[in-house]
Amino acid sequence: MKKYPQILALSATCFALPAAAITAEQSAFFDSIAAHCGKAYEGTVIGATSADSSFSGKKLVMHVRECSDNELKVPFHVGDDHSRTWVITKTQHGLHLAHDHRHKDGSEDKVTLYGGMTATMGSATEQSFPVDAYSINNFRENGLDVSVTNVWHMYIKPQEFTYRLTRENRDFRVDFDLSKPVDLPPVPWGHK
Repeated sequence: MKKYPQILALSATCFALPAAAITAEQSAFFDSIAAHCGKAYEGTVIGATSADSSFSGKKLVMHVRECSDNELKVPFHVGDDHSRTWVITKTQHGLHLAHDHRHKDGSEDKVTLYGGMTATMGSATEQSFPVDAYSINNFRENGLDVSVTNVWHMYIKPQEFTYRLTRENRDFRVDFDLSKPVDLPPVPWGHK
């Protein structure tokens, strides 16, 4: 009986602790991308398949456009298509990746803000984002059942940034050359 108040006090203390923050590895990864804020880089599709034909022959540019202490917005331009922006956000549970898709008039695509949360600490150079429940529901509602096992990966090294999507029968990858900044692309659709 004498131990009971101590258990209650310990429980109250545990519940009062703040939620876990991002790991040092995730923070270093985020900061490595943020170090390129304001710059744009050209990329190349590696190992393209027929599923990636919409990227063939088009200039691919990532632009680390908007940076705050907790969020990065990185538009991914595919030729004259300025509809895609990667949004990387620090949360109390890790890093979250969302894909903000817009139409030319700036309105949201019906398949937008899909992505996932880091499930592991990753490393300062590599993070993976398994598909989350919101995205699975959105994909199913829009007839994209093939996407419900998506895992997005990002890798950053001093000279290269890689965006990669993997799932069964799909491995899409774009490598960007960080050693050669290019001219800034237009404002992405739906952004100011």
